[in-house]
Amino acid sequence: MPKFHIFYYFQIYLNYKMSLMTIGAGCFWCVEAIFNQIAGVSSVTSGYSGGDLPNPNYEMICTGKSGYAEVIQVEFDSNIVSYEELLKLFWISHDPTTINQQGNDIGSQYRSVIFFHNQNQKNKADSLKKALNESNLFKKEIVTEITEFKKFYKAEEYHQDYFAKNPNVPYCSFVIKPKLEKFLINYKKRENR
Repeated sequence: MPKFHIFYYFQIYLNYKMSLMTIGAGCFWCVEAIFNQIAGVSSVTSGYSGGDLPNPNYEMICTGKSGYAEVIQVEFDSNIVSYEELLKLFWISHDPTTINQQGNDIGSQYRSVIFFHNQNQKNKADSLKKALNESNLFKKEIVTEITEFKKFYKAEEYHQDYFAKNPNVPYCSFVIKPKLEKFLINYKKRENR
C-alpha cells in the first residue's frame, strides 16, 4: 500500500470522534427506527436504563415497576452530527410533554428521558430544554427527565432493528411507520436549511 494511503487512513482514524447518547422517548422500536435514519449515526441499540435491578428483561420492564425505561443507545460521529443536533431531533421525534406516555404506550418505561454521559451532555440538554420551553414550540412544558447515565442493558435480540425486520406487523404499520414518515419530512427540511 502506498504511503499516501496509510497516512490518509490514519488521518481519518485520528479525526473519527465517536460519542454515545442514551435516550428514551417511548417504545424503543419507534426511536430506533428514527435514529437509524440520521447521517452520522453509526449504530443504534435498543435496551434498558434507569433501574437498579441487575439484568433486566422485557417482561420485567413491561410491569412499569422496575424503574427502567425503554431506551436506545446511539453511537455517533460528532464530526458529522453534533450532540445538540441529536437532542433537537430527539425532542421533535416524540411528545416530550407527556409523563410516562407516548400515544397508547403508557407506563414509566415509556418516559421521555435523557441519560447524560458527562457534564457537557447534561449542560447541553438542560440548556436546550430550557430554550425549547421558553420558545413555546410545544403547547405544554417539556417533562423530559435529564439524569445521569449509570448502566445500559442491551434488550433481547428480537427487539434490535425491529421495524426493519418486521415492517408489516400491525404496530409497525400503524404506529412506527407514520411516526417515521413525519420525522423524515421534518428531518429533510432541517437538512435543506
